[in-house]
Amino acid sequence: MKRLLVHGIIASTGLLASACTVGPDYVRPTITVPKVYKEAPPGWRIAQPADRGQRGPWWKMFHDPELDRLEEDAARENQSIIAADAHYRQALAVVDQNVASLFPIVSARAYGQRLANPAIGVPLPPQTYRSASVSASWVPDLWGAARRSIEAARANAESSADTSDAAMLSLQATLATDYFALRIADGQQRLLHDAVRADRRLLQIARHRYRSGVAGRIEVVQAQGQLDQARTQAVDIGIQRAQLEHAIAVLTGKAPAVFAIAPRPTIPAPPPIPLEIPGALLQRRPDVASAERLAAAANAQIGIAQAAFFPTVTLSARGGYRAPGTLNLFAIPARFWALGPALAATIFDGGVRSAVKQQAIDNYQAAVATYRQTVLSALQNVEDALVAQRVLREEAVMERAAVDDAVDAVRMTTNQYRGGTAGYLDVLTSRTAMLANRMTALNIHGRRLAASVALVAALGGDWNRAADQPESQQP
Repeated sequence: MKRLLVHGIIASTGLLASACTVGPDYVRPTITVPKVYKEAPPGWRIAQPADRGQRGPWWKMFHDPELDRLEEDAARENQSIIAADAHYRQALAVVDQNVASLFPIVSARAYGQRLANPAIGVPLPPQTYRSASVSASWVPDLWGAARRSIEAARANAESSADTSDAAMLSLQATLATDYFALRIADGQQRLLHDAVRADRRLLQIARHRYRSGVAGRIEVVQAQGQLDQARTQAVDIGIQRAQLEHAIAVLTGKAPAVFAIAPRPTIPAPPPIPLEIPGALLQRRPDVASAERLAAAANAQIGIAQAAFFPTVTLSARGGYRAPGTLNLFAIPARFWALGPALAATIFDGGVRSAVKQQAIDNYQAAVATYRQTVLSALQNVEDALVAQRVLREEAVMERAAVDDAVDAVRMTTNQYRGGTAGYLDVLTSRTAMLANRMTALNIHGRRLAASVALVAALGGDWNRAADQPESQQP
């Protein structure tokens, strides 16, 4: 028995020494990435290197403590993030499962049986049989199928981790965007409430002028209509704000009924964009990294399919004791053992293995195309965010000037109306223009905040430079 065990060990060692890994080794797909962004302003530089692990807390650049608290709550309580983390742990368990296939399987078995056999013609008393044994089997990974499976499982686990990071980044960006939209709604309500107060005063002036015989009834009707319209708009903004508050509640893992954000007079300012922006987009974007890892997993599947063309060797050993009830179970005569290899190979399968291999090749090519498309989409996201940053900043400057002009026009027409040198229609026209310009300026401010968040998401995280102080607290 010892001689056979020695020969078995020598044989298995020889098999392992000759083992190889079939299938193509993975090489990251190539894709041309521009060195500069088309929409980047003059003087901007691409920073190198960019660490994929340094993504946040990027929202702190907006200097808003309430946003900081909401982001922390969302990272801890959001159910989609919890689910993504669970999927990642599941992928790690799959890696462990595939690693276990490299090792032998050892099992133990014991049983007792009482058997009667009247079929021999002469009745015999029932006999008791007992057995205790240990068996081991091992399938050497001669062609690398198990190693390719581990390679694929690890790549899938890394892709799952990147998917979890992408879900976290998307959650953070969505929450910040909704929060800023809510603050813009607060600003719109303040503008409309101010308009309501001003329209009440104008209505009082119109009534006084009508009672004094200076103006006709039409001025009172126009003033009342303007007041009613401002009230209606103020109420309508409340719908949007409530819906944004509900969305933020769900993002932070809370029921809308137990969640509230109090209005406040200030709005965060867009952070200044530094002259250096991260250029290693393939390292920073978690969705890009996830797509690349899926391509690596698909490549490993080709090797698994290729290994199916080769025979499988199984080394097995079994030993133990088996005896009837009259004999001591662990006596030497009750001992037994078995040792030997087994070779199995598929001779004909009608092309099944070839079809499986072709499927793996096509799946890899599809994964490579998906990876490249993800990179192109990421580049588009960056360009879109950069052009939005540049154009909206220019719009904000021009709209601020338009607001100042509209305020001057309202002041002059109101004074003329009180002095009787201008009609209410002039006041109505100027006030409508001022409110429209203020609302436009506020909307541009909100779009600039959203564009800043979009740039963070497009770059895969913070641009690795602390933001300076906010430009202002009001648009």
